Order: sequence, then C-alpha cells, then structure tokens
Amino acid sequence: MARRKTPRRTAAARKRAPKVAPKVAPRAAPRAASRGARQRAATGAAPEVRLPRIAKGKKPQYFSDPAIDKLLWMTLTLMEELSVARDRIDTLERLLDDRGLLRQGDVDGFVPGPAARAQRAARRAGFVDRMMRAAQAELGTAASASDPHEEARRAVEG
Repeated sequence: MARRKTPRRTAAARKRAPKVAPKVAPRAAPRAASRGARQRAATGAAPEVRLPRIAKGKKPQYFSDPAIDKLLWMTLTLMEELSVARDRIDTLERLLDDRGLLRQGDVDGFVPGPAARAQRAARRAGFVDRMMRAAQAELGTAASASDPHEEARRAVEG
C-alpha cells in the first residue's frame, strides 16, 4: 500500500499553525532490579557493562585488495601475541631475579626436555593455525585432507 504524501506547507502556513505538543507514550512501570544489580548496589561496585559479543556489519576494508587486509589482520594478531609474550617473559625474569633464583645466562643456556619440546610444538601449531585463520577461511582449506600449514610449522619450529 503506497503512502500518501502530505502537501508541503509554506513558511507562512507553518507560522500560523497552532503549536501542538508531541504525543508521548506512557511510561512503563519500573522493572525490579536483578539480583546482581542489587548486590552491586549494596557493595558500592560499579555497574556491570554488557557489550554485544557479535560484531554487526561488514569487516572494515582498508586496502583495495582484500588479501592485503588479511595480511594486515595477521600482522596485528602477531603483534598482539608478541606483546603479551614479552610482557609475561619480562614479569617472570623480574620475579626470578628479585628472588635470586635465576642468573642471566641460565635462560640462554637452557635445553628443554622431551615433554617440554612436545608442549612447545603443540603451542606453536596452535599459534600457526591462529595466524593462518584468515587465509584458511579465504581459501576454504579448513576441511582439506592434507595439512596446509605443515610447511609453515616446519619453518617456525626451526
């Protein structure tokens, strides 16, 4: 059903028209506070902020070629991982140094045992999978029979 257009009024007609207050919907009764909200109010804690967990809209594209955007996201993910790892390493080194449990050369001369090597290999494989997620989704190789990341894992593991 087509909407009927109302005729446009001139400025003079708008000035002559009586001022009418806009219609306001009646207010609903206030909702009872949730148990968590009552507890936060009693303890003086800040109100809980709930953010949506799903992004809406398309992923932003910064370059004309989507492959360059995927490389950008991969690089940013790598930067994030590296930053967290460096912070954790720095924390551990400072704690060990403060307690006199570690000398500077001990870290450089450490040789991991078989269990530690296996754990590191599993962690590296997960890391490579996370790094290659964008390219994997683009190429649709997630369900392929061969392991598309084997060459990358070998390069990372040394």
